[in-house]
Amino acid sequence: MKRAGPFRWAVVLMVLAGAVSLKADVVRVVIDGTINPVSAEYIERGLARSADQHAQALLIEIRTPGGLVESTRDIIAKILASPVPVIVYVYPTGSRSASAGFYILEAADIAAMAPGTNTGAAHPVLMGTTMDPVMKEKVENDSAAFMRSFAGKRRRNVDVAESAVRQSKSFTDQEALQQHLIDYVAKDTADLLKQIDGKTVTRFDGRTALLHTAGAQVIDYGMSLKEQILAFLMDPNIAFLILMIGAAAIYAEFNHPGAIIPGVVGLIFVVLAVFALNLLPLRFAGVALILTAFILFTLEAKFATHGALGVGGIAVLILGALLLVDGPIPQMRIRPITAVAVSIPFGLLTIFLVNIAVRARRGKVVTGERGLIGEVGIAQSQLRPNGKVFIHGEIWNAHCSSGAEAGQKVRVSAVHDLVLTVEPSIVGAPAGSSLK
Repeated sequence: MKRAGPFRWAVVLMVLAGAVSLKADVVRVVIDGTINPVSAEYIERGLARSADQHAQALLIEIRTPGGLVESTRDIIAKILASPVPVIVYVYPTGSRSASAGFYILEAADIAAMAPGTNTGAAHPVLMGTTMDPVMKEKVENDSAAFMRSFAGKRRRNVDVAESAVRQSKSFTDQEALQQHLIDYVAKDTADLLKQIDGKTVTRFDGRTALLHTAGAQVIDYGMSLKEQILAFLMDPNIAFLILMIGAAAIYAEFNHPGAIIPGVVGLIFVVLAVFALNLLPLRFAGVALILTAFILFTLEAKFATHGALGVGGIAVLILGALLLVDGPIPQMRIRPITAVAVSIPFGLLTIFLVNIAVRARRGKVVTGERGLIGEVGIAQSQLRPNGKVFIHGEIWNAHCSSGAEAGQKVRVSAVHDLVLTVEPSIVGAPAGSSLK
């Protein structure tokens, strides 16, 4: 019995330490930017981490102008099914949780905002499409029903929440608190956790959970390296810039076959751009316009249009860039300044490279056997019809069907099996001949 005593105390201390650590944990993820597939994956991993650690709650600090509908629905589905309570906090002061962010805020077990923040403006937007009244009504009704499906169970003011969807209303932190769209206004995370300490939240499935968050240890859970890279690439302006750099590098490889490095770099950049654009709402009309611009650049180098096709190609490229990404908010579309700043230099560079390639293909070959054609030499012996000629510092076997005298100038017309076919040269041979 005496030997078992210390062991029992050790087990008790381990259990108590584990209980204390579980009680103290609040996992925090930070969404700073648009709502997209990367942020949806990040929140999903944060929810899984919170569940694995048996944390008190997952705290989502959010500041976003909005984002994609499908990603928003995916995030909300994960929040509603989470075994761990979810706190959504619009922070810091001066931030907003607009459009898609408003849906996420209303779906939380606890919704909070920092002073000087705002939310709302959640009307659905379809860019690049003129909706008829019936379709517009369908989209609005669908979005409003989606809001009602969870706002009521979260004990939010459903009518006011729906007005943000149908009428694009926005609310300050105090307006949202007074109209029961959020539960708390807190100056910082510590203040928020202190205010919600001891609160019993009713989960979406009807279960209840008692929060003990005063003085809780907040564990930051950041994006993985993959998510950070994808988040960077999913900026439409970055994706378009990478696409153009890749295209320019591939052009350089075509003009200098065997350089290898431009081709490898260009291929990698184009693949990265295509991957990023695949995650964004891509508009194929923009892709078609960009391809049309490449065709115009090539035609400009091939035909003498005095820049008309080149200018047209640059204009089409700018238009294609502006239409390439069909984002629901300005932050998810290519900015005009980016389209112009990238398209003009790229267009000029492309015309220059293609022009060099076309001229090189049209130019006379000046090396090897074909480089001898058209050159002038001197017959070393009589050509009746065969003999020797001196050209480019070398003596060659030659054949002249019309014959030539020794010392007479002859011009090479063909080369076959190291035998030159020549003909007597007329007086006034063109410049560039090997002899004066």
